[in-house]
Amino acid sequence: MKLRILLLSLLVLSGPARAAEPGGQAIALPAWFSETFLDLREDIRDAAKTGKRLMVYFGQDGCPYCKELMQTNFSQKSIADKARAHFVAIALNIWGDREATWTDGRRFSEKQLAVFLKVQFTPTLLFFDEQGDIAARLNGYYPPHRFDAVLDYVAGRMEKRLSLAEYLKTAVRESASPALHDEPFFLKPPYDLRRGGQKPLAVLFETRYCAACDELHREGFRRKEIRILLERFDVARFALSERSAVLTPDGARMAAEDWARELGVAYSPSLVFFDSGGKEVFRIDTYLRPFHLAGSLDYVASGAYRREPSFQRFLQRRALEMRGRGETVDLWR
Repeated sequence: MKLRILLLSLLVLSGPARAAEPGGQAIALPAWFSETFLDLREDIRDAAKTGKRLMVYFGQDGCPYCKELMQTNFSQKSIADKARAHFVAIALNIWGDREATWTDGRRFSEKQLAVFLKVQFTPTLLFFDEQGDIAARLNGYYPPHRFDAVLDYVAGRMEKRLSLAEYLKTAVRESASPALHDEPFFLKPPYDLRRGGQKPLAVLFETRYCAACDELHREGFRRKEIRILLERFDVARFALSERSAVLTPDGARMAAEDWARELGVAYSPSLVFFDSGGKEVFRIDTYLRPFHLAGSLDYVASGAYRREPSFQRFLQRRALEMRGRGETVDLWR
């Protein structure tokens, strides 16, 4: 026990963990994040003893969305107070080498665990229940009003009663357009989405009163680079509550709303990509600025996902190639 206390003291004295990626600017974590031995079984038990749940953050330095989470979301006192009251928060580095013990006892380095959990976006947050199951998972950045709702969902132990997607439909109110935006490249009904060797398919799920959806159309879809990349896809768009009939890529016939539920879509806007054979190969269920949106489209259209399973490594190389051509790379704009 004395050795454990001494080792933990050394961890604390070394300062808060940082998601370190070579060349990226360090993302400072709130002081209330915990330093542990990264045995998630113990962390879950210790959190439960105080009536809290474990929140695990995967990040990396140089990540603008991680910075936004820390400086915008956690700078709001109501969100920070709620997180501190209901969760024990620990940070993992998607490129890191510290050893972490998963809930079944298997040991991984941080970067191995990120691969095991298929972490493709940073930040990614996992919220655990008292039994060690994942109560909610956020793949990417959620703006404060949505993130606050997720904290309520997990802290209220609502995952047994309804899905996060169902909860967010009624719990989140946004100042945004009451109507969906149309684009000339959207497929028209009837929606037969079977591929049969055709172009890859991008399926966009949106809702009304969605500020992020408004921004996607206002900024993302207006960019020349993105419009060129979209030409390499068939693009279908559905509202999360839409009852339009869809023939899905695997040949099932169902309402768009039921398909979204079957796919586990929990956030709007979400983009789900299918290859020319009709297999889902990638998805975006997070808030993306244009650079990352273009990177996602390129990742699928170029087929890079087949040879590079890490989207983050693909983005790094893409940014280096753009800089090599003299292009400006702004990860947030």
